[in-house]
Amino acid sequence: MTLTSKQRAALRGAANTLDPVFQIGKGEIGPSLITAVGDCLAARELIKLKVLDNSEYTARQAADLLAEATGAACVQVIGRKFVLFLPKEKDSAFAALLAAAK
Repeated sequence: MTLTSKQRAALRGAANTLDPVFQIGKGEIGPSLITAVGDCLAARELIKLKVLDNSEYTARQAADLLAEATGAACVQVIGRKFVLFLPKEKDSAFAALLAAAK
């Protein structure tokens, strides 16, 4: 999934107040985490995740790996946090936001 820079900026603004819903720690990013992140994306569309200091992944590595595995777009990586976005096919809460940002 590809986003324009304006769409990415609009989603970054929407994600600004979000708290991380997942923390990636010492273990590897396995099928159970990928499934959980995919389910959360299906429900919320826009989620923030945090990579802990003891993780073997950087935030960019984790974001790229999870985005590819779930089909989501990586909106932003800042420090140890990153934001993923996967729009719903119907009744997307962010459809108007993305349309206005084209």
